[in-house]
Amino acid sequence: MNSGLYGGYEFTHIVDLMEWVPKGTRFFCLAKDQMAQDKDMSTEPRLAREQGPAARVVALAEPVLTDMGFRLVRVKTFGSTVQIMAERPDGTFTIDDCENFSRAFSPMLDVADIISSKYHLEISSPGIDRPLVRPADFESWAGHVVKIEMTVPVAGRKRFRGTLEGYHEGEVRLFIDNPAKGAEPLLVGVPFADISEAVLVLTDELIDEAKSRLPTGYGDGAEIDEDQIKKPEEENPNG
Repeated sequence: MNSGLYGGYEFTHIVDLMEWVPKGTRFFCLAKDQMAQDKDMSTEPRLAREQGPAARVVALAEPVLTDMGFRLVRVKTFGSTVQIMAERPDGTFTIDDCENFSRAFSPMLDVADIISSKYHLEISSPGIDRPLVRPADFESWAGHVVKIEMTVPVAGRKRFRGTLEGYHEGEVRLFIDNPAKGAEPLLVGVPFADISEAVLVLTDELIDEAKSRLPTGYGDGAEIDEDQIKKPEEENPNG
């Protein structure tokens, strides 16, 4: 068993001590009172996994969202439904934000004709059990439970669940259960670029934390359908 430093963190290297861990995998045993966080909240590229029509919607929607002061979280298309998830830099997204973006974007989507049939547009906020798509997301929600699915196996597995520790030098790190009873949790580092999907797990602690971050009087745009949005001329039919 060797001890040392990794990125300023004290750790005990345990590779080769357990048969279930393949050689070359970076697992660490780290006491929680040794934890420190490198707070780099600068904007980073999004973890984009859209393909086909969804990727074309991304190319069309992202510049519009950026111009409006928002940022894209993800796009999904299924059948005739186009689902766009977006947020402000602080993670909020109000009903008014949803409506304003839909009014700006719907005509563009009509002209682009990405969906051949009549489509249904849904605009939503990330919600509480939100996807994590940028390095800053993994830092911001450190301490909460996360589920991660990889595009390629890491240590012989593609799915991880544990308490998020943060992001450091291209890796997302989380504490997972240690198979050795009574031992400290294992700190796993998985490459950010190889993540297929990462989402927060709904817990009481997460709900409380999410509520504490909301501005006073905030109205969440949890999900807005295009059909629910009144056009300007519909708001006052009598002029």
